[in-house]
Amino acid sequence: MDAAAGLSVREGLGRLADYWVVVYRRTWRGSVISSFASPLFYVLAMGVLLGGFIEADPDTLEGATSYLAFVVPGLIAAHAMQTAVGETTWPVMSMWKWNPVYPSMLATPLTPTHVVTAHLGFVAFRLATTCAVYMVVVAPFGVFESWWGPLLAYVAQVITGLAFAALVYAFTVRISSEEAFGVLFRLGVFPLFLFSGAFFPIANLGEVGAWVARATPLWHGVNLSRMLALDHVTWWVAGVNTVVLAALVVVGWRLSVRGLTRKLVA
Repeated sequence: MDAAAGLSVREGLGRLADYWVVVYRRTWRGSVISSFASPLFYVLAMGVLLGGFIEADPDTLEGATSYLAFVVPGLIAAHAMQTAVGETTWPVMSMWKWNPVYPSMLATPLTPTHVVTAHLGFVAFRLATTCAVYMVVVAPFGVFESWWGPLLAYVAQVITGLAFAALVYAFTVRISSEEAFGVLFRLGVFPLFLFSGAFFPIANLGEVGAWVARATPLWHGVNLSRMLALDHVTWWVAGVNTVVLAALVVVGWRLSVRGLTRKLVA
């Protein structure tokens, strides 16, 4: 129970659930192209068309028997990152800067813990639906090697996106101008998307480049998603990937709550 507000986390989330349901009902049509259609065409172009010109070698494609099988799990994880960043940059800033929804919520017995958790919960829902559509659509192409691997890969993709959502949320509530988002995308999102193993094995980056890639959050998500989807799992590595992603979710959430508290309460 939150002593200051008299509401438990469960009660606070229950009160905010209606708000986020209404938001989704009113906005889901605007996200169909960006969340589903465009990424799927991108996978088909990169995996099916371009992949047809790439000779598949399981020894160099991390166990994948085709480039399509190699690129799909990584691209879904990378798209989860992009979706999460898109949902926690301008939308978050708008709720305290241009359209003061957050101050209105915090004028009630709700606390920053309720507000942040509910918003990240909505992002988790968006990630779950987006990644699920991806996985269902690409399944007939024969890119999965077991029935259980894709299910675990799907969970890994959602956790990957949620890790970025929590971290970027914490970033957004600490800045005062949207100009910082340009730096975030140019120096963070785009390099991660290109060089974290989604399109090619990180071994192609050289020894130093490969270790730099392994230090990034997206590589952990891409690697975990791909290993599980291809049923080519090194379990201790998968364990490290999972722990890192889960830790980033927790750390990002705590920083987000603290940042929103300082922004609007303290």
